[in-house]
Amino acid sequence: MSDRRTPFLTDTLGPAAAGLRHAATTTLGTGRALVALARSGVVRPMRPDRLAGALAGLVRYRFTFAGGYAVGAARHPDRPAIVDDSGTLTYAEVHTRTDGLARGFKDRGAAERTRVGVLCRNHHGAIEAMVACAKLGADVVLLNTGLPAGQLAEIADELRLRIVVVDDEFRDRLPDGLILIGEGELDGLAETPGPPPGRPAEEGRVIVLTSGTTGTPKGAQRPPISNLAPAASILSVIPLRAGEPTLLAAPLFHTWGNAGLLLTLLHGGTVVLRRQFDPEDFLDTVAAEKIEVVIAVPVMVQRVHETGQAWRDGHRPRIVAVSGSALPTGLAQDFMDRYGDCLYNLYGSTEVSWVSIASPRDLREAPGTAGRAPVGTVLRILDDDGRGVPPNTDGSVFVGNDLPFEGYMREGQDIERQDGLIGTGDVGHLDDAGRLFLTGRGDDMIVSGGENVHPGPVEDLIAADDAVREVAVVGVPDEKFGQRLAAYVVLREGATLDEDGVRALVKEKAARFAVPRDVVFLDELPRNQTGKVVTRELPGMD
Repeated sequence: MSDRRTPFLTDTLGPAAAGLRHAATTTLGTGRALVALARSGVVRPMRPDRLAGALAGLVRYRFTFAGGYAVGAARHPDRPAIVDDSGTLTYAEVHTRTDGLARGFKDRGAAERTRVGVLCRNHHGAIEAMVACAKLGADVVLLNTGLPAGQLAEIADELRLRIVVVDDEFRDRLPDGLILIGEGELDGLAETPGPPPGRPAEEGRVIVLTSGTTGTPKGAQRPPISNLAPAASILSVIPLRAGEPTLLAAPLFHTWGNAGLLLTLLHGGTVVLRRQFDPEDFLDTVAAEKIEVVIAVPVMVQRVHETGQAWRDGHRPRIVAVSGSALPTGLAQDFMDRYGDCLYNLYGSTEVSWVSIASPRDLREAPGTAGRAPVGTVLRILDDDGRGVPPNTDGSVFVGNDLPFEGYMREGQDIERQDGLIGTGDVGHLDDAGRLFLTGRGDDMIVSGGENVHPGPVEDLIAADDAVREVAVVGVPDEKFGQRLAAYVVLREGATLDEDGVRALVKEKAARFAVPRDVVFLDELPRNQTGKVVTRELPGMD
């Protein structure tokens, strides 16, 4: 060809392309995998000299964070890779700096399959630490910045942590005996001289903590990524494009934040980070950085909507994708009415990765839906005997996809499985169009006076009232009925609603035994960094 460009990456790779194509089409059961990858720009023309460098990076570091930045340094070395509060780093700079960091971490004792904790807010140091560990084949343990000292000590002991990369504000939460690498040390370690790290014999793992809303979080080991089928599954619904700037507002220590980083890397995009979320700063950043994709958690879009402000300077992101906690039904509609039909909701978990994705059209046509199973995903609703149930019938949600977790790190802990599918622990149903609706957590169901009651639908009835900003409904012990529901309600500023008014919202549309007898008004609900309500911190629940 006269311009020395190959038609497509996969056409040039020969046998490797055949393997990739086989993995994608076999796993997903359809040729739509490569179509999605080509449409998004992941599979696209590349100069032969850059192709060679990209292949070398991929061969050395596989489908890891390290492989992503090595490929990016070969394909688009001068493109901004990370923008945060301290400045901008290009793909080439991240690749070079993490070579030095890997050497520095090795000097501190990091090696293949040793465990390195990362206790950081969203900034370039957190990403570079993960990349450096991937270059060594070390395991990364993503630590939740909201955890107290006691739980961090338990986790460090259980997971046998040796080294922790930590922001200065969190140092005093960590137990003695760990090798701590402070945020301020990373720039110096990035200058550690030596040759580039070699290919690890074994790929390190990323260990993500469960939400821990009812106890000490468990470590869940994520599997290595061996092909592009998982990305193709997400892209079959969420139309990401190559090179777009992404505001990664979801915490990097969470599965969704981590997935957002990987998807942005795959597309050669720019990751924009802010240490802390503020709705006004969020709107400023979207405008200033010309953000096209937002990766966030539902409570963030709720806070943005509550500002009452529109997108600034006439710039609107194409995609606002949320996950990590429940998306309130009314919020989805209200957000899109003001900000446009750009909202996507991914339902998943640390254990199963994704289950379903709701597009803007799904959220318009079927308010409250968690969406449909994307390409390559098996979604089943099963009864107590493990048999499938008809549409519009509640049962336990089970899923199979290309990226289930490898297991908990806590001895004796596992998750429910049926015929190769993993249970999410949630109860829900499919409608006639195959859209998923969640009723609530299976272990949240209570038995009150002999009647089964799920808190989720009761929450929805209360949350639908204009006076209610947010609500949590939980089961509490009851001497007469065994259990009863209690509602914890946060009102909108200036709104009035009393206990009887809250009960009336439920009594009007639900059975008598579903009406909460306890109604507690709060200034705010206790939430973790992904927006999930921390039940044990509700008044009277300790």
